[in-house]
Amino acid sequence: MSRFSTSRLLARDLFQAALPKSSFVAPTAPQWTRLFSQSRPARKVDVPQRGAALPSTLELLSKSSVFARNVMKTAEDPTSRFEGDSLAEGLGMDKEKGDEPYHFHIYATKHNTHITLSKPNRDTLLSLSCGNLGFRKSQRKHYDSAYQLGAYVVDKMHQKGLVAEIHKLEVVLRGFGPGREAVTKVLMGSEGKKLREKITRVADATRTKFGGTRSPKPRRLG
Repeated sequence: MSRFSTSRLLARDLFQAALPKSSFVAPTAPQWTRLFSQSRPARKVDVPQRGAALPSTLELLSKSSVFARNVMKTAEDPTSRFEGDSLAEGLGMDKEKGDEPYHFHIYATKHNTHITLSKPNRDTLLSLSCGNLGFRKSQRKHYDSAYQLGAYVVDKMHQKGLVAEIHKLEVVLRGFGPGREAVTKVLMGSEGKKLREKITRVADATRTKFGGTRSPKPRRLG
């Protein structure tokens, strides 16, 4: 071994001896932490409370008796119908208290505007157009006549108490006439303030042509 390498080894040993010895010990997890699970907490499942309102026994018996009477009637005479207009009424259920909303149809053509309000079962409550307000012929196609129609329909709904009866309302738009924007402005304005908060859905039912016969040529003036 050379003299130079020997001196390097001696210098390294002296340097390491001069350094203070560290007493640091890596922390370890205590033993009691292993008793606890590291998995995620279980999800809370909604459990009905004990004080929740349940249908009374008399209501259940009345509904079951109506259903049994309808079944016996159908067994005796297959051509007979259930009591009421539908199976829900035959079971003693109110068909108006479903999740289905009322429908506010806006049919806007380039010549006229029609507004129809229907129940959840599609029974018509109101059906008006610009002609019902006294507009004749070419006066029915304008924006102002459609706006007056929308305001008149909303006022009629307030007079008949339909606004308080409606809890959910679906607006169905059809066509791209001037009345489409006019009636929308009525619902977004002060006239439809109480009706606007009940709108849960806005749908477009405009019919699109797919195939079929040849369309008439566009009208050119001048």
